[in-house]
Amino acid sequence: MGCSSCGTGDGKTPAGCKSNGGCSSGGCNRMNVHDWLANLPISDAASMCRVVEVSFNNGSRKDYFRNTTLHLFEKGDMVAVEGVSGFDVGMINLTGELVRLQLKKKAINEFDAEMRKVLRRAGDKDVELMKQNKAREAEALIRSRAMARQLNLEMKVSEVEFQADGRKATFYYIADDRVDFRELIKIYAREFKVKVEMRQIGARQEAGKVGGIGSCGRELCCSSWLTDFKSVNTTAARYQNLSINQSKLSGQCGRLKCCLNYELDTYLDALQHFPENADTLQVAKGSALLIKKDIFKNLMWYVLPDSNKQYPLTIERVKKIKADNSRNIIPQELEPVEVTTSKPKEVEPEYADLVGQISLRTLDKAEKKKRHSNRNQRQGQGGSPQQRSSKNTNSGNRGGGNAPPRSPGGENRAQGPSSSAGGAENRGAANKGGANNNRGNPNNRRNNPPQKPKKN
Repeated sequence: MGCSSCGTGDGKTPAGCKSNGGCSSGGCNRMNVHDWLANLPISDAASMCRVVEVSFNNGSRKDYFRNTTLHLFEKGDMVAVEGVSGFDVGMINLTGELVRLQLKKKAINEFDAEMRKVLRRAGDKDVELMKQNKAREAEALIRSRAMARQLNLEMKVSEVEFQADGRKATFYYIADDRVDFRELIKIYAREFKVKVEMRQIGARQEAGKVGGIGSCGRELCCSSWLTDFKSVNTTAARYQNLSINQSKLSGQCGRLKCCLNYELDTYLDALQHFPENADTLQVAKGSALLIKKDIFKNLMWYVLPDSNKQYPLTIERVKKIKADNSRNIIPQELEPVEVTTSKPKEVEPEYADLVGQISLRTLDKAEKKKRHSNRNQRQGQGGSPQQRSSKNTNSGNRGGGNAPPRSPGGENRAQGPSSSAGGAENRGAANKGGANNNRGNPNNRRNNPPQKPKKN
């Protein structure tokens, strides 16, 4: 509900009104009223309304005070007004002739001697004291709920509001039945050191104080402009051909939505042209039952007992069938009309490939080609499975194949380096020959076990 200049800048403060968190125009308050007579000149200062409307707690509570000072206040000014055993600080919400209209609407006497007065324009100390006491409300709400729970009272404390000077606290609660909170008031007064006032509110008033966004995407009506709450029942939904779905028809307060009454009068006026007592029509196929009325197309929808098909009938046709039934004449057919929608048929857009010709088959072919090349590489490195098994067998034969026994006595050991090299070459040639002879015979190691050298 704020003005267009309330957008925060880089410093996280309002960029328009430069009030650093507030709104000088009053647009950030709940229950805000636009004074459309503010720019008009005053014809007679003596006859001007001396009563002003002051809002408290960001607009959740409003009251009227008499301006006995010589100041002419404007909307958004902070003023100190008379309170309970002290003073309170609020914001001017409405001045001038609109206040006189509001007083007449709420049956309040403008010249009432008991009406409280505006004391002065609020100073810096008054605003600072108000902020200190407002900071106590969150903690007081938690503690007050705990105290009510200890006394086993069937009530819910929804909000705590401190007076600006900290001498009085108002506790708003919700309860289905009557609650005896005399002992609770004594505990609150002893704990918070203030004068306690208990005020019962309903679920809709609680939703208005808390605020929120409705299913329509807008701010809740009860927290923005709606002040009087009328009773809402499911009959309003039936008149508007709405399905009786509790989850869709209920608001955030848990009650039926107040907006069900907004268009109810329009629907009632439109339904006057429809025939009454036309819930059933007798035709040759049976009794046709009325299921809904379309006030926009002036059609009445019926369904036959043997089928689930809905038949739209005009008002004139329903009146004619009703007149025939009154003369004991049963028509053969309902003669429904064809309902054509003016909504144009949606044409699917044709998408153009701006990147290039891309198809999944091309990607599949590339993936198959890659797998085939990887398979060929593995076969080239390790050969076929039979070759790999024969190589494993030959490696075992190399470790313990039919190598010739070493000569006893260690004659080769006694020889010089040249003879040792020659012996190694001979051993390598023998092993190589044995491996070549044994290649392709996997049972060679089992049939011909390695021979152990003889001991001297």
